[in-house]
Amino acid sequence: MKKSQGFTLIELMIVVAIIGILSAIAIPKFADLIRKSNEGATKGNLGAIRSAMSIYYGEIEGWYPVSDPSPILTMDGGKYLKAIPGCSCPPYFAKVSSFTVANTAGNNGNWGYQANRAPASGEKLWGDVWVNCSGTDSKGTVWSTY
Repeated sequence: MKKSQGFTLIELMIVVAIIGILSAIAIPKFADLIRKSNEGATKGNLGAIRSAMSIYYGEIEGWYPVSDPSPILTMDGGKYLKAIPGCSCPPYFAKVSSFTVANTAGNNGNWGYQANRAPASGEKLWGDVWVNCSGTDSKGTVWSTY
């Protein structure tokens, strides 16, 4: 008698079912990891911008930029930053590398910058950089509070 080689239909169906179950578990986890990596990149970029602003503040002896800090931070071939890093507020906005100069947080999906030099209450309100998005990250924290 000749013995046939290969897999039976039942064995193939079991393997396909196992692969389907594993992919149903893995794909949502993968999407969540991508979102968390974008959030981490945005938080890291925010720290880089704040560090560059602190260096500028020290070199100019206690003054922050009066308006949009983009040209100042990237002047002289990238003295403080080579380029303004992207702000990505997943899944709400695409990656944006610009500032909105405002006194309060909005919902533009870019960087917010406080340029007010004359606060009414006396505290320092100028020179602050934040993520200009009213959405929440994966932990439920509002972006503009970072």
